[in-house]
Amino acid sequence: MTTDLHAAAKRCLDATDPVEKLRLTHAAWEAFQSGTLRPDPSAPPPAPIGAPGRPARPQLVPQRQVPQRGLGTPEGRVALVHAVAHIEFNAINLAWDAVYRFRGKPDAYYRDWASCAHDEARHFAMLSARLAELGHAYGDFDAHNGLWEMAEKTAGNDTARMALVPRVLEARGLDVTPSMIERLNSVGDRRTVAILEVILREEVAHVAAGTRWFRHCCERDGIDPREAFIDLLRRYMGRTLRGPFNRPARLEAGFDDEELDRLAALALEA
Repeated sequence: MTTDLHAAAKRCLDATDPVEKLRLTHAAWEAFQSGTLRPDPSAPPPAPIGAPGRPARPQLVPQRQVPQRGLGTPEGRVALVHAVAHIEFNAINLAWDAVYRFRGKPDAYYRDWASCAHDEARHFAMLSARLAELGHAYGDFDAHNGLWEMAEKTAGNDTARMALVPRVLEARGLDVTPSMIERLNSVGDRRTVAILEVILREEVAHVAAGTRWFRHCCERDGIDPREAFIDLLRRYMGRTLRGPFNRPARLEAGFDDEELDRLAALALEA
């Protein structure tokens, strides 16, 4: 059994079967907590980024080809649960890639992202169980690959990764989940609402980890984090930024008022 955290992260990342990925993720988190797994400075450098381990389904299609379904129908509600499950499955891989790819970080960095992987695996398990209750399984609907595409774009730049994956793409969940909860409550789907409430509460901490390590990278490089964040948004995302933003949740996740004002202005330009 490996004692190197980077190697363990790679095993989690490469696992294609969701059940095995969850098992490896929980085991790695427990081993890290116990001190059995530690980052090994002599470990081989990370391999070039490629596709993470995932099952043959769902079929991945361009984002514009993913059907938009209303929550007023049973199929629409199942499709929503599936879409969130896909996000959480990607988030497991994103957290482990942050552990595997970026070396020489403080122990607290690896603790944050290993803990995040553990949380995302738990979220995926809850959503998978809900899909089963609704007569479906992960893979039954098409999905897109936008989260992982950004991981590939930022594989060589830890500052960009911390800025754009947790603080932009994953933080979008803080913005849209409250309205999903409201609409699901209106149709009486309390089972799904209870899961989304857990995810929303815990995702604040994940976005906060992105904020913390983005600012750490900026301090290391002697750059202003507010200016760097806007520059990275423009460089990597162009005019694709979407609002509105959940200001209270984002403030709790480490954004400040000036950043949020500038984000809102950028979204208006898009």
